[in-house]
Amino acid sequence: MKKIKYYYNTNTLRYEKLETPLRVTLLRVLGFLSAAIVTALILVSIAYKYFPSANEKRLMQRNDALKDNYYVLSEKVQKLQEQMVELEKRDNNVYRAIFEATPIPDSARAKALAQQQEIQLVQGMDQENLYTSIATTLNKLDARMSHQVKSYAEIDNFIKNKEQLLACTPAIQPVSNMDLSRIASGFGYRIDPVYKTTKFHAGLDFAAPQGTPIYATANGTVEVAGNTGNGYGNHVVINHGYGYGTLYGHMFKVKVKPGEKVKRGEIIGYVGSTGKSTGPHCHYEVHRNGDPVDPVYYFYNDITPEQYDRLLKLAASSNQSFD
Repeated sequence: MKKIKYYYNTNTLRYEKLETPLRVTLLRVLGFLSAAIVTALILVSIAYKYFPSANEKRLMQRNDALKDNYYVLSEKVQKLQEQMVELEKRDNNVYRAIFEATPIPDSARAKALAQQQEIQLVQGMDQENLYTSIATTLNKLDARMSHQVKSYAEIDNFIKNKEQLLACTPAIQPVSNMDLSRIASGFGYRIDPVYKTTKFHAGLDFAAPQGTPIYATANGTVEVAGNTGNGYGNHVVINHGYGYGTLYGHMFKVKVKPGEKVKRGEIIGYVGSTGKSTGPHCHYEVHRNGDPVDPVYYFYNDITPEQYDRLLKLAASSNQSFD
């Protein structure tokens, strides 16, 4: 049975029945429900945070294991990357330098991300992103290894063809010069015999009687043989491969033809004074990757160390060239 409540009314000086308005009742009910809902949410959040379910525990353990595995893999990848960097340095600075091969640019090898950046990224990664990150890093490392394998294969070919490389490297003087008396002008800036101005002389001038044999200084293929109107008169250009080329100018007579294969020491023509020349001589140039280099550094097969030292001094003297 519902209890009836009364209150004392001071205005009427009587006890009157207490009646609660519907609005107040509704507000009390809503307040109670709101407090109950908030309390329930707080209890649920605390329970989820400090009392995870069995399934959540398994997922958390799996996630921790994945992160631990990722850190282990990252350390292994980092070590592999350090080893790759060392191999690439040795490849460019040692192995390829020995064979005078062009180093592989860094752009041809995929660059790896720093380990610290990877660790920072992993904090917000899910399982799929972890796999993607590891796969990306390993793909980059695989690309670098692939380039390295190709480089070592190329170096292996260099080793196999070392004898051929040496045969194709200019190594003797173009004319017989046992007493070292025939070098008339060296490489560098010299006085032009015609214009009497200082000009760059791209080779060596060997003074010799007309008709003196001129020899190929390395194995190769004749590219030019004759007079092309460039001031060299009758001249021969030989492509030796491996970036080497030689030029023999002002010949009296050319003995070879374009496309002909020649060997080191083979006669390719005879000393003359054709073209822009002031006397019988052989103008000799050595080119490396298209640029002229001092030929005096390529006379190591037919002279002694003492003769080579004397040759360097003769070639370095400032004088007037023959062409």
